[in-house]
Amino acid sequence: MTQRRESRTQVGIVGAGPAGLVLAKLLALAGVDSVVLEARDRAYVEARVRAGVLEAPTVELLRGMGVAGRLDREGMPHTGISLRFAEAPGAPAADHRIDFADLVGTGITVYGQQEVVKDLLADRLDDAGLPVEFGVSGVALHDVDTDAPSVTYADADGAEHVLRCDVIAGCDGFHGVSRPLVAPDVAERVYPFSWLGVLAKAAPTTDELVYAHHDDGFALYSMRSPEVTRLYVQVPNDTRPADWSDARIWDALHTRLACEGFTMNEGEFLEKPSVTPMRSMVASPMRRGRLFLAGDAAHIVPPTGAKGMNLAIADVRVLAEAVVRALRDGDTGGLDSYSDTCLRRVWRAEHFSWFMTSMLHRFDPATEGGDAFGVGLQRSQLRYTVTSRAAATSLAENYVGLPHGAV
Repeated sequence: MTQRRESRTQVGIVGAGPAGLVLAKLLALAGVDSVVLEARDRAYVEARVRAGVLEAPTVELLRGMGVAGRLDREGMPHTGISLRFAEAPGAPAADHRIDFADLVGTGITVYGQQEVVKDLLADRLDDAGLPVEFGVSGVALHDVDTDAPSVTYADADGAEHVLRCDVIAGCDGFHGVSRPLVAPDVAERVYPFSWLGVLAKAAPTTDELVYAHHDDGFALYSMRSPEVTRLYVQVPNDTRPADWSDARIWDALHTRLACEGFTMNEGEFLEKPSVTPMRSMVASPMRRGRLFLAGDAAHIVPPTGAKGMNLAIADVRVLAEAVVRALRDGDTGGLDSYSDTCLRRVWRAEHFSWFMTSMLHRFDPATEGGDAFGVGLQRSQLRYTVTSRAAATSLAENYVGLPHGAV
């Protein structure tokens, strides 16, 4: 029988997404050892396309960590977004700019999640030579209710390992092994629509994101680089990407994004269209003993508010500080309050994401939100948001990101 290999670290991190890698870097800066475990290989992790908007506090944190060199060179700073909608049924759509710089003095940066991951992996593996175990399987967590938890797993070659640690961070997403072990209460909302997303080799024709409210459904015009456009259209939950030809996708985008003076470049799709269900989920608590959940393992937001990756990074900022205090100073107060501290920000982000989603999407006319009354409420909220400085400021400060520790 093959003997398991044993090793020890201070913090075992399950998942090499933005949450796990930011946590590992923050701990390393404080002199705390960690090992990161990831089921996929490095190439897969660096290629998976997810979010693309970084809040101002996220950019500030990455700069403070010393991993924002490429972000500052290649990221696309935006100081506003446009809300595009018709003032009345049958009227042409018009753009209404929410000026972040004027309203709150800062903005966001468009920089893909996979690019953040590439930067963090290069820093950890190539520069610092610190461990990330790719291709692991059979991950199981043990003794999390004690002061000596451990992780067992098989490495990419099939060798079995026992990793003993002081703390385990579950950064392995909704379907990972960490969340079921915490067994939290889950508050959830599933929306009656999804997003069909495409990545096109087409130069953006506008400098900022456009959120379009249209009778046919929502559309989002965004970008990933000066040569690549990211686009989304609202579709039913049972949509099969194969049923949407390239021509059908472009027709829907042109229709929903139509506005006087606006043009859109078309180009080949760089990946197959994908469908993203719209849902909200909050798991509480985010802790069991020495196991702490972060990111999608603890909460999911619809992408309308651009909060997912930013919320995960905010989680691990709190967790890193708490772990350092506990391991260095013997002060467990931060660990004890971790869940409550994070959930305050989580619920604020959930509310903002719900607000954006409910205001901009087209609901089924046969349902309460899609009837004439519901549509009237949506148009009223849109008009109020773009004509009231107070309402626009509220949107702006939530979109660019409330300062870490502010909620």
